[in-house]
Amino acid sequence: MALDRFIALAFVALCCVYGYAAFFTMDQLLPPILQRNPVWPSTFPKILAVLGIIVGLIVLFTPKPAANDVEVKDGTIDLSRLGDYHVGQAIGLLVLMVMYALTLRPLGFVGSTIGFLVLGAVILGERRFHILIPVAAVAAGSIWYLVQELLGIFLRPWPGFFM
Repeated sequence: MALDRFIALAFVALCCVYGYAAFFTMDQLLPPILQRNPVWPSTFPKILAVLGIIVGLIVLFTPKPAANDVEVKDGTIDLSRLGDYHVGQAIGLLVLMVMYALTLRPLGFVGSTIGFLVLGAVILGERRFHILIPVAAVAAGSIWYLVQELLGIFLRPWPGFFM
């Protein structure tokens, strides 16, 4: 089985489990007054599950072209030459994402977001720190302001020992 079909099969199985949860387990806990609403909390997960199953089945059952008719396009990934790609950068970014999630509480939103943006740019090859650090600080501060002040969702901006 080709890799894309295996991923599509796993995606269909995941969407089936997600759809089962959305269709059969989410709505029992609703109070009786909310059961008369046309849109329930499970409506969007139901739509996502159905669309995911449809897309996965399309990928799974679309016929592949014959091997002699395949021409190599730019941007396609050749799994036999996986070492030629920047796998180290991708793994570094994934590790950095996990570290970002783990440092949100100890460092606060602004500190961990600035660190994530700066280190992520360094992993990707950016070396102009005189531009990188102010842009990361403005981006983190702007996002914090939008979420905290405009949406009203509390985000701890600084580490806990500052407050």
